[in-house]
Amino acid sequence: MNIREAVKSDMPQVLELIKELAIFENEPNAVEVNVADLEREGYGENPLFTCFVAELENEIVGAALIYFRFSTWKGRTLHLEDLIVKESERGKGIGEKLYKQVMQFAYDRGLKRVAWDVLDWNTGAIRFYERSGANVLETWRVVHMDENALQNYIKKSSKK
Repeated sequence: MNIREAVKSDMPQVLELIKELAIFENEPNAVEVNVADLEREGYGENPLFTCFVAELENEIVGAALIYFRFSTWKGRTLHLEDLIVKESERGKGIGEKLYKQVMQFAYDRGLKRVAWDVLDWNTGAIRFYERSGANVLETWRVVHMDENALQNYIKKSSKK
């Protein structure tokens, strides 16, 4: 198995992994990005993300997508958006190797924190993260405002 930084031509396979993750997370229709989005946003003039892939016999079987953030308390940090391993390849250490690559990336750059979200029912992932030394925060809530809510809020607040 080979862990490497993804290239633009890997994005079709990465998108398939993203779709598989959406199914695993019980959101099969949630993926709106397409290959062109991934190619443009990851490999344009100002790339928004970095992606690592796990390759087994010339097939991409895992991916980790990361990007920089800025914390008012810590400074430059890293966000792990998704760590995905193809269902048929889980339990073989692929996720751990991708995870280590992400942590090495952050460590090599002197970053103060790596952050990510995990679903409360994904107990296997939670146990893995805790064993690695990560702190799974119980008192923080993830907040999202989707496109419709954003549009409604702007319309409502503009009338005031």
